[in-house]
Amino acid sequence: MGTGGVGGYFGARLAQAGHDVAFVARGRHLAAMRERGLTVTSAKGDVHLAHPTVTDDPSTLRPADVVLFAVKLWDTESAAEAVRPLVAGGGVVIPFQNGVESIERIVAVIGPEHVMGGVAYIAATIAEPGAIAHTGTMARLRFGPVLPAQQRAAEAFLAACAAAGVEAELVADIRQALWMKFVFLSSFSGCTALARQPAGVLRADPDLRMMMAAAMREAWSVGRAGGIALADGFVAQQMQFLDGLAPEMRSSMQNDLAAGNRLEAPWLSGAVVRMAHERGIAVPVHATIYAALKPFSAGTAP
Repeated sequence: MGTGGVGGYFGARLAQAGHDVAFVARGRHLAAMRERGLTVTSAKGDVHLAHPTVTDDPSTLRPADVVLFAVKLWDTESAAEAVRPLVAGGGVVIPFQNGVESIERIVAVIGPEHVMGGVAYIAATIAEPGAIAHTGTMARLRFGPVLPAQQRAAEAFLAACAAAGVEAELVADIRQALWMKFVFLSSFSGCTALARQPAGVLRADPDLRMMMAAAMREAWSVGRAGGIALADGFVAQQMQFLDGLAPEMRSSMQNDLAAGNRLEAPWLSGAVVRMAHERGIAVPVHATIYAALKPFSAGTAP
């Protein structure tokens, strides 16, 4: 559900391996996939699906074992409603979105038994309609059950990923995994978007590097205050992770800002600010990031 960088890349890998995959897309991307197929360019190997199953109406699809849910955060509730029929027979939705609130938001629409948790680590985007461009070599999924009854579905999806050569991990504490990404992603997205610079510049400039580290410490503090088991040295580890990224890597929010699209800022830095306020914690870096990006959150493209 959502054939952008995440859904397009991992869906194409699964389809290439022979799994029965259907893609939900819209607009020019949908039209291009119907006409020319779906192409993924990647240092890990290119993929071209000449005739993918693609639609803009999930109700036309057969029931699914797993829905990879990869829409932008502002579309969460409407997209969850659209995929409800696909999992009514017992399938599960795994949200591979940014942020840490997707499980609860989707559960409110389709019920707890149908929603697991997931985290995607990849830098990929729609380069042009019908084409996904993967930057670097990082392409990994982490996911896990929220309820014990979901364990079998989680293990089956792990096996499907392994058969497709997709690096995947089944984790016991999916909420901790979500926060481990969120601390980095909320900070990286905000800093790269605000500075309009990629990872290489962010880590090399002393002031931007300090800003990134401070933003992560804030998000880490909010998570810890909420009972999430984040290690004492987690921020230092994530700075090392930043140093290992491809220098040209940009956040999806930075790309959206440049394109004049809507931004996920309200669910990233904005969420850090909101949760910090609820827990009595000061987060001046994220508050500044959110204030600066807020005027662009609705998009600026004509």
